[in-house]
Amino acid sequence: MEKSNGAQTVQKLWDTDDELFHIIRKELYTAVVGDIMDKLGLLHQFLPPQIRPLNDSAFVIGRAMPVLEADVFGAEGNENPVLNKPFGLMLEALDDLKKNEVYICTGASPKYALWGELMSTRAKKLGAAGAVVDGYSRDTHGILRIDFPTFSYGRYAQDQAPRGKVIDFRVPLEIKGVRVYPGDIVLGDIDGVCIVPKEAEEEVFRLAIEKATGEKMVQKKIEEGMRAKEAFDMYGII
Repeated sequence: MEKSNGAQTVQKLWDTDDELFHIIRKELYTAVVGDIMDKLGLLHQFLPPQIRPLNDSAFVIGRAMPVLEADVFGAEGNENPVLNKPFGLMLEALDDLKKNEVYICTGASPKYALWGELMSTRAKKLGAAGAVVDGYSRDTHGILRIDFPTFSYGRYAQDQAPRGKVIDFRVPLEIKGVRVYPGDIVLGDIDGVCIVPKEAEEEVFRLAIEKATGEKMVQKKIEEGMRAKEAFDMYGII
């Protein structure tokens, strides 16, 4: 698998999302991918640190399926039919999840849970990769039991039904200054969640794989006694 890049020929390591995501799960993590995006001038790609995995071993990698939520109060009887539904378009958004997609939701105030066990069960059945919400999740024991990667502010049982509704999905979002477009790659682990823009993904992950390989070499040299400055001067990695 080779791709011509001007005078250079670049070896492409994957052809499909399944192949790419397998490599990422095996070789990469948010820190190394974030470092590469910094070097490429993509300086605002990490979601806020309040968004963390429900369990430390959780890992999510997939395509963004952005979901827009809004707070509501007394919306019944509104002329907008979406606001007359119990959850707005949440059930439609959930049922529209595809294989390897990540339900990523924002727009609501952090006063209620945006994700739960039954949503996780449905998402997992559809082959979705995980959920990332700019707010709380609930039904924690159930989510952990079915081992569905969930990233949120933490655990809070208050329901969204009378307080918030999904008003749109598969639309661009912004989470604390980070733009998220449908099809962007969402990567999350114990150190946080970052968004890799679709148009930059090939370069980001190719360079991240190279850096991860170099870091393993530097780790070995430091374990053997090499000084940190010497390692950085020689490999440009620390």
